[in-house]
Amino acid sequence: MKAKRRRHDPEFKARVALEALKGIKTIQQIAKDYVVHPVQVSD
Repeated sequence: MKAKRRRHDPEFKARVALEALKGIKTIQQIAKDYVVHPVQVSD
């Protein structure tokens, strides 16, 4: 059985985006911290 898709609220997306824009951590580290795929972080 397929897992349900997770819906991320706008606040979560903004947090991840700001973290990526700061450039302190790598995409891989951010993805691991927020439990998302690295492609989602870079998009």
